[in-house]
Amino acid sequence: MVVGDALLDVDVEGTADRLCPEAPVPVVDVAREWRRPGGAGLAALLAARTAPDVVLVTALGDDESGRALAELLGRDVRVVRVPMDGETVRKTRVRAAGQSLLRLDTGDGRASRAPLPGRATAALREAGAILVSDYGRGLAAHPGLRRLLAELAPRVPLVWDPHPRGPAPVPGATVVTPNDAEALGFADGCARPAEAAAALREAWACTATAVTVGERGALLCGPGDGPATEVPITSGAKVTGPVRPDTCGAGDRFASAVATALVDGADVGRAVRSAVDAASRFVAAGGAAALSVAAGATSGETGTGGPGKAGDIANAGNAGNAANTAGFAERVRRRGGRLVATGGCFDVLHPGHVSLLRQARALGDALIVCLNSDESVRGLKGPARPLVPERDRARLLAELESVDAVAVFDESSPAALLERLRPDVWVKGGDYAGEDLPEAEVVRRHGGEVVLVPLVEGYSTTRLLAEGAR
Repeated sequence: MVVGDALLDVDVEGTADRLCPEAPVPVVDVAREWRRPGGAGLAALLAARTAPDVVLVTALGDDESGRALAELLGRDVRVVRVPMDGETVRKTRVRAAGQSLLRLDTGDGRASRAPLPGRATAALREAGAILVSDYGRGLAAHPGLRRLLAELAPRVPLVWDPHPRGPAPVPGATVVTPNDAEALGFADGCARPAEAAAALREAWACTATAVTVGERGALLCGPGDGPATEVPITSGAKVTGPVRPDTCGAGDRFASAVATALVDGADVGRAVRSAVDAASRFVAAGGAAALSVAAGATSGETGTGGPGKAGDIANAGNAGNAANTAGFAERVRRRGGRLVATGGCFDVLHPGHVSLLRQARALGDALIVCLNSDESVRGLKGPARPLVPERDRARLLAELESVDAVAVFDESSPAALLERLRPDVWVKGGDYAGEDLPEAEVVRRHGGEVVLVPLVEGYSTTRLLAEGAR
């Protein structure tokens, strides 16, 4: 369950290679407009990458931005609306060469103080974990909501991502997740984030505070009475490359990862450690921009995994269509990254698959899995396959740390998809010979290389199924 203020985020991308004659400001020649959920909407979408059933309680206006948000969210998230006063907030970034030049904010919408709808109350009471994603637009301050959250907090994991313009968390929250600047702003008189983390844990009467500190990871204070401890990013999840990463959405990724880990049974320390790496991988793959959908695209064009999932490197992956995944691939290249791709049916995930994917990911900075659709698998393996439908296969792959994105294709060969992705490396198991791969010519034509990696002996889906039948 995610509760909070959803926004519509828009990126207007183009080139800026000249100045306006009337004033010394850059002229942006617009190439494309991208849209994605922002605020609590982004947090819910990210949670849906690893949780099977995500509900978002939020205020949406009956306006163009509100309708666009509902459509973007509707494929992966069940949206429960509460009343809004005003128009849905829309934040538009104008970007060129991977850098933001300007942001335009429109919409004055705030959550109404009217009583919570019964369906919102019922959904909250059924939640396995709750993330409050406060963006200062009134929902986290709703008196009825706060009373209900305080009632639920002792028995339901409650993660609170606070906002400088929002209220304090309700007492009893499990983990509160401000960034370092927010923590210092909340904790008057504290000069260091670690000091603020300890002060806020006491002031907010929460089990733990986890203060994010950018590329240094997080500072975890609690449970217990000890000082804050550092939770660094592991080397495998650190951002690399010559271009400054886009950190938009990193806090949402961190908070949603903490919540999903808690609902899966992790303790606070393990949840925060996994969330630190999840947020870093998310930034490495392009941040929130990598989840965007081209303006004008319909929700049906986003594939089995929902709008713009490509690029959520934080164990979330993607089951997007070729256009969205190609956009992710382009963002990897634009940051100077080395893009790796591999493909297959992955019908029954086994250690051989995991080994292949781990080896493939080690060859570059991002890994896209080209996944045979159900129709494609039936054509290759027969009418009894696949055993696992493509949506679930994509989600299983997305759970793996080595996988940054998943793209589903219908053909017998991924050649057409690879024309769009243009990976630097195409990886297959060592049982293939280069000349047997119809897609090898496509990869090499775009300057890529084909790499065969050794397989784990004794593992194949067909063999495992045959042995199980005996």
